[in-house]
Amino acid sequence: MKQQAVNPFLPSWEYIPDGEPRLFGDRVYLYGSHDRFGGKEFCMNDYVCWSVPADDLSDWRYEGVIWKRTDDPGNRDGKMYLYAPDCVQGPDGRYYLYYFLGKQFLIGVAVCDEPAGKFEFYDYVHYADGERLGEKKGDTVQFDPGVYVEGDKVYLYTGWCPASYEIHLSWGTKVNRSGAQVTLLEPDMVTVKEAPRTIVPGIRRAKRTACAEHPFFEASSMRKIRGKYYFIYSSHQGHELCYAVSDFPDRGFRFGGVLVSNGDIGLPGHTVPRTASNFTGNTHGSILELNGKYYIFYHRQTYRSQYSRQACAEELILEEDGRFRQSEMTSCGLNGGPLSGKGTYEVRIACSLQKRRGNRFYLCFRFLHPLELCFRQTGRDREDSPDQYISCMGNGCRAGFKYFQFAGDERKIGITFRGLAKGRLVVTDGEKKIAQIPVAPSWKWKQAESRLRIRPGVRPLYVIYLGKGKLDLKDFTIQ
Repeated sequence: MKQQAVNPFLPSWEYIPDGEPRLFGDRVYLYGSHDRFGGKEFCMNDYVCWSVPADDLSDWRYEGVIWKRTDDPGNRDGKMYLYAPDCVQGPDGRYYLYYFLGKQFLIGVAVCDEPAGKFEFYDYVHYADGERLGEKKGDTVQFDPGVYVEGDKVYLYTGWCPASYEIHLSWGTKVNRSGAQVTLLEPDMVTVKEAPRTIVPGIRRAKRTACAEHPFFEASSMRKIRGKYYFIYSSHQGHELCYAVSDFPDRGFRFGGVLVSNGDIGLPGHTVPRTASNFTGNTHGSILELNGKYYIFYHRQTYRSQYSRQACAEELILEEDGRFRQSEMTSCGLNGGPLSGKGTYEVRIACSLQKRRGNRFYLCFRFLHPLELCFRQTGRDREDSPDQYISCMGNGCRAGFKYFQFAGDERKIGITFRGLAKGRLVVTDGEKKIAQIPVAPSWKWKQAESRLRIRPGVRPLYVIYLGKGKLDLKDFTIQ
């Protein structure tokens, strides 16, 4: 690879949640919704696309804006935002972008001759008589489209299945009360051939089923792996991506397990949001199969809310029996192995942030406390500057970075910080203290160093602040 790959794998100023990775030709294209740093709602920006060579997952390229919310004929004033999309190649060779807009009940479709060109409006998914899917009596909200094409058959997966207390009054009877749905489309990509049917139960119908602890909530996606169909979705837990497996794309699904949690909940030591390895919130993503390996794409939260989310990815291990192990959140993600034990790293690659008294699940509004531990940035949205940092490290707060390959000859570590804090930064490898750096108040960024005692091998790094006041962290250097 040209460089090391880290998590989040896009630039620090880019906020792409709900990622759908697609391999077209010799490049992987990432389609997702588009958050705004400091945004007050979900998905406030227009769709953009990023791509990367299939043989170098570190070399991401910005493809530009591919679809604006005002491109939809029903949203010329731009008041509704674009939620999670998907993009597939149709039987005719063209590329079809499926999207959900604001509080409509519909799935819009745009088309382009290239996977990352300027898409043009094609149609809304509709029945043979012209009535649009989502408006017919008995239809539910057509949310989070995921699409799978096999020959001339086109399968559309949708659904938003909240508990009753989450129902938005304006959605009324259109709220989905059954679970994830699949709709078979004609080869024209927009005409319903077979009406929607439920394939994975939501919270109201999951009791006494294998999905009881992980009922469907949203974020539908489909992949075919080793002859089986894997339906990926976000459960009602919110923080986790799960999967169900079947021999068929439209029926017979059985619960498989958890792919990833954006707080590592389900892995040792992390059982609930309070004990999670990071602040949790909703997630959405899918599986990429590439060069004999599997990856799960998902997103993390920043800036104390669910409205500024960033794309991450981890390797997945597929067992012989077809089950995936739950992946651990790491800083090295797509790197194919641990990061080098020497060099300078931005602290934005921390895969773990923990407060002394525990973490929490971000709700769908901004937490107004200005002094809570979080990832944030200086500057405005989409300013091309590597300025993301960890804010408000208080006494007992911990930032974790996984993993590094240490040779054993590293001798020194320097950490850049600022803030009205007095105490010390303790660095551990998860088992023992390996460095300690004194902290004194400073309005400006400054770096302080310490001798480093690290054993050779693959190890994590944890930076813990002990003292009075709070500080920000920018980067660290290992020599």
